[in-house]
Amino acid sequence: MTPIESRIDTAQAAYAEQRQGMLALIERLRQLEQRTRDASAKAKAAFDKRGALLPRERVARLLDPGAPFLELGNMAGYCAEGETPETSVPGGGQITGIGFVCGVRCMVAASDSAIAAGAYVDAGSKKLLRAQEIALENRLPFIHLVESAGANLRTYRVERFIRGGGLFYNLARLSAAGLPVITVVHGPSTAGGAYMPGLSDYVVMVRRRARAFLAGPPLLLAATGEIATDEELGGADMHARTSGLAEYVGEDDAHAIAIARDIVAALDWAAPAPARAGKPPVLDPDELAGVMPLDVKKPVDMQQVIARIVDESAWLAFKPDYGVSTLCGHARIEGHGVGLISNNGPIDPAGATKAAQFIQLCNQSATPIVFMQNTTGFIVGRMSEEAGMIKHGAKMIQALSNSRVPHVTLYCGASFGAGNYGMCGQAFRPCMSFSWPNAKTAVMGGEQAAMTMDIVARQQAGRSGKPVDEEALARQRAQIIANFERQASAFITSGLMLDDAIIDPRSTRAVLGFVLAMAREAPLRRGHPVQFGVARF
Repeated sequence: MTPIESRIDTAQAAYAEQRQGMLALIERLRQLEQRTRDASAKAKAAFDKRGALLPRERVARLLDPGAPFLELGNMAGYCAEGETPETSVPGGGQITGIGFVCGVRCMVAASDSAIAAGAYVDAGSKKLLRAQEIALENRLPFIHLVESAGANLRTYRVERFIRGGGLFYNLARLSAAGLPVITVVHGPSTAGGAYMPGLSDYVVMVRRRARAFLAGPPLLLAATGEIATDEELGGADMHARTSGLAEYVGEDDAHAIAIARDIVAALDWAAPAPARAGKPPVLDPDELAGVMPLDVKKPVDMQQVIARIVDESAWLAFKPDYGVSTLCGHARIEGHGVGLISNNGPIDPAGATKAAQFIQLCNQSATPIVFMQNTTGFIVGRMSEEAGMIKHGAKMIQALSNSRVPHVTLYCGASFGAGNYGMCGQAFRPCMSFSWPNAKTAVMGGEQAAMTMDIVARQQAGRSGKPVDEEALARQRAQIIANFERQASAFITSGLMLDDAIIDPRSTRAVLGFVLAMAREAPLRRGHPVQFGVARF
């Protein structure tokens, strides 16, 4: 491995300006995360009155103290449903993440029932689906802390109801894959939500608080005229003694969570041996706050980013003199061997060919690949078309699409055009993907889009013999640029669940190390698949 020398002068005004801009974006991220926590914490008095723990308190009780927890979907639903940036509460009403329970790496999901009674919204359903998919791919037990008023009937959409069935499909697949599904029911779990415990392998219900029924008392009365209390219809004691839905009953939230931890401990899933110890970067990761320009038009050497993430700030560059705008090479991150692919500009024919070969070589050696996106896309122009940009770009797409090693994608800067695809954008199913708060994603830059439509409009006017309306074109340009700029923001794309979370660039090494350890464990993790999920009796 060759050490990467620093070319960043932290005393320069440009570095200070970039750092100040990035820190402002990180502060915005932290404020939005705190907005969600504050919205949930407002219900503390009501939860305390009934002797219940807040959702985040439940998660904290479940997890091993001091162990890392990677929260996912922190911006899910941000500015969705016509909300404004000033009032939108991100998170989708769900808490999801990967953490350790009795030493076992698990996927954890919890209804944030302190916000709108935990009612399901579109972003929350998508967030749960994504959590289940990650658990399936990485062979993680799935622990679900449930308390939800169910779907919000005032905002009912038939397509959401139909797609929501995927939550139950995934639970059955997890069980059949030999991955235990453990559900703690803290409160209501109604209608379709009743199938959350119904499709779980182990169910813990909180006495006098948990409720699980296909139709609650109001719907039952409306549909059949039958009168029953919540407790009679779906309480913990009834399900433990009569229906058999519950295996265990907790006296309160804390007791129920302690039982869930006991279940995980009883599974006796030995942790796979860790990777060899990694050595920290020589160059300071804190400097990542000032390395990236916030203007995607400004060039940046992504080797300077790599140097502040990888072990000993060293890597083995692959074909460094060929397709120089596309960076490929081997390195280690917290002891894990990885292949790295990044960009110092557009992807040209040589760069695409180099990346395609490198992806195949990583598959030959079973080496995970980290894609660090910073590209304006595949290069355009007469010379590149004659050089076969389409067919060489297709080679890269073919190699990526059929690669079988874990992929982790970082949106570090620009992610424009087909460059998003070739560099393992969300449509290419990375194991996990994360955005830095400065990242921009779009089919092209807003100004390029506006100029393209300007040229088209002028050509149409010329063909029809009509004069060009300059004022109308100016309005069109402004509208197109504003529309592209708004949607390109990492906060908007993350709100649409087009990544797994926005992260502080300075925490990139820790996040990658956590994900690479998870991916390394997956094929080694003990499990005994069965033909069908475990049926309840």
